[in-house]
Amino acid sequence: MSKEGSDRFGVASMSSRLERVAVRKPSAILRADAAEWHYRKRLNPERLLSEFSSFIALLDRSGVEILWFDDEPDDLADSIFAYDPSFMTPHGAIILRPGKVKRRKEVEVHRRFYEALGIPIVGEITGEGTLEGGDCFWLNSSTLAVGRGFRSNENGIHQMKDILSDLDINVVPFDLPPQDDADACLHLMSVVSPLDHDLALIYEPLMPNNLQGVLKDFGYDLLSAPVNEFELSYGLSLNVLAVSERNVIAIEGFDETRALMENAGCVVSTFSGDELCIPCEGGPTCLTRPVLRK
Repeated sequence: MSKEGSDRFGVASMSSRLERVAVRKPSAILRADAAEWHYRKRLNPERLLSEFSSFIALLDRSGVEILWFDDEPDDLADSIFAYDPSFMTPHGAIILRPGKVKRRKEVEVHRRFYEALGIPIVGEITGEGTLEGGDCFWLNSSTLAVGRGFRSNENGIHQMKDILSDLDINVVPFDLPPQDDADACLHLMSVVSPLDHDLALIYEPLMPNNLQGVLKDFGYDLLSAPVNEFELSYGLSLNVLAVSERNVIAIEGFDETRALMENAGCVVSTFSGDELCIPCEGGPTCLTRPVLRK
């Protein structure tokens, strides 16, 4: 990758300093039918906008450069959760193919974004393959963990392996536990949130077989999130965004989980997610598409 590219884009870590991040403003979600989009309740637009503003303020305070996806009129309520439709590598972006059918048009929002900024697109999941960003996280700079489940299938993972093998990046797949509801949002990152290159918050009851062992082999210390707060938040207590090593953004109200991270040396900033996050099953990580980490 050229020096110019290294200053504009490139991600191969979950916790190195977040320099540039892309987000999308709330738009279609403000008028979304909750049942149609599998939200847990009818959303209050005023409260949602206030919580989104608080989240953006935390990003801004961290010193990250905030980039904006276009705000072309559409009915893509979930497009505010920008982590899933594409993935960033050190060499450029990969356009994904969401397993949630109603999200598939979002990939064009991401494609327009990368093309407008001159960021290369180095691959795309096509055909019958499905893969969502929430099922992907960096174990280290040359190894990507990928979850296989309702949202990301074997075909999509095989395509991802082919794309990344050309970039000298290894893919390690893990089977997510079966769920009764195909519309529910269980990603690999629903049960693992890296906080540093050697520290991760996990939810043990839903961890794929062997993943804990692999994380330990890669040098991670593991913090086991409290079951009661995970269940109360529908899993969002575990959705934590590292803006740098052990400097994280989380949803407020889950004091045991926060204390667990702080006792491990993390600085934790929080915002209310009662309207923006918890009813929609999307937390601070989901709201972002990291473009550059250093």
